[in-house]
Amino acid sequence: MTCELGWSDKPHEECGVFGIYAPGEAVARLTFFGLYALQHRGQESAGIAVTDGVMARLHKDMGLVSQVFNEENLAPLQGHIAIGHTRYSTADSSRPISAGPFLVESMLGPLALAHNGNLINTGQLRRKLFERGVGLSSSCDSEVIIQMLAGAQGDSMLDRIQDMMSMALGAYALTILTRDALYAVRDPWGFRPLSMGRLSSGWVVASESCALETVGAQDITEIGPGEIVMIDANGARTIQGRDPERSSLCIFEFIYFARPDSIIDGQLVHDARQELGRQLAREHPVEADLVMGVPDSATAAAIGYAQESHIPYGEGLIKNRYIGRTFIQPDDRLRKSGVALKFNPLAMGLKGKRLIVVDDSIVRGNTSAPTVELLRRAGAAEVHMRISSPPIKHPCFMGVDMATYGELIAHRMNLEQIRAHVGADSLGFLSQEGMLQALKRATGHYCTACFSGDYPFEQKAGGFLERELQACGVMSTGACL
Repeated sequence: MTCELGWSDKPHEECGVFGIYAPGEAVARLTFFGLYALQHRGQESAGIAVTDGVMARLHKDMGLVSQVFNEENLAPLQGHIAIGHTRYSTADSSRPISAGPFLVESMLGPLALAHNGNLINTGQLRRKLFERGVGLSSSCDSEVIIQMLAGAQGDSMLDRIQDMMSMALGAYALTILTRDALYAVRDPWGFRPLSMGRLSSGWVVASESCALETVGAQDITEIGPGEIVMIDANGARTIQGRDPERSSLCIFEFIYFARPDSIIDGQLVHDARQELGRQLAREHPVEADLVMGVPDSATAAAIGYAQESHIPYGEGLIKNRYIGRTFIQPDDRLRKSGVALKFNPLAMGLKGKRLIVVDDSIVRGNTSAPTVELLRRAGAAEVHMRISSPPIKHPCFMGVDMATYGELIAHRMNLEQIRAHVGADSLGFLSQEGMLQALKRATGHYCTACFSGDYPFEQKAGGFLERELQACGVMSTGACL
């Protein structure tokens, strides 16, 4: 099994989804490259389902996209419709049975589904399926959704999707494959991004626009909250499956999750991250000789900080991009030096310098301290940590692995205690107001629950969220398995 070497201190996205309707094209091959562009959204498993209008075929396994697929297993995946999935597990353990896409046979023929997000009422929906006599092979909410679709009310798949949407509460961006159509579905809150674009021979949908551009799509647009896009031989059409709720796009798409070259909510992610860095410099200036980012996710914010502060930007850490996941279990000595395995300091350029080190977030705090120590050993005279997001004080229940209350360092410690824990000379977090100002959006446009504790479902569900989470132990464990 793949092993993390103990330095991960970032929120993790759950999945990337992809879908294509393109008669005459090698849809499985295009899906492979689309998933390759979405690899950053999940590295535990990958899968592709394809239909030729008669039957559906599926290949999925644990591992990276490039490890799961080769010419031999792509060749049988023939057809004109395909969906793909790359996964990071939050609502179920990392095991082959939970890898996506899920594929079942239904009254309407083959049905496959890829899901990004997390339902908060999975327990309630599982009970309803059990009462109908439906057996489940995993605790993954993606399986719950596909079984809901297979047994939902309605003569058409469109009716069944709308029926599912009336019951599902939570975050979901879906690609759905049937015998003759591709569907893309986004939850009414719009927690997860989902975009579509046009090919010369058809249409393609994906979690991020970067994947659409990778396969040559044009006329790229974002699918709105509560919308269903149906693509078949008659073209693409959009149906409002449910009325939009309170706008709640996960703000961490801009801070960390999305690829810098993606456009989300009408903004280029790279530009948004630079503006977060500029706002951070306005809120937390400090005299220093060099601004550097923790690679790679904080690079753009560090550049923005340097631009606003007029302090030179430079690289201080070189990242080993191939050490992050390995099948070799490290011994205790290597575990303790995990950050040193991942980063190597450019000591000649750091010696005697006062450094501003920009990072995108601090979750548990278990890598920031070793990073500061690494820079001091390289000769840094001062290390000032600057974080381009507010302190994370609350878990996420919408499909992001954000740790539990007990693990979140900002829930347990105040600013000075965190500074002392990481060993920095000073520490500054971007304010929530400054973050929203940098993204040019008013409060309420994004989900900021991990910072504020204001969960979008509370008002809508009338206390259901708290009851459901307490029932499955989430308030103390952070996961409902």
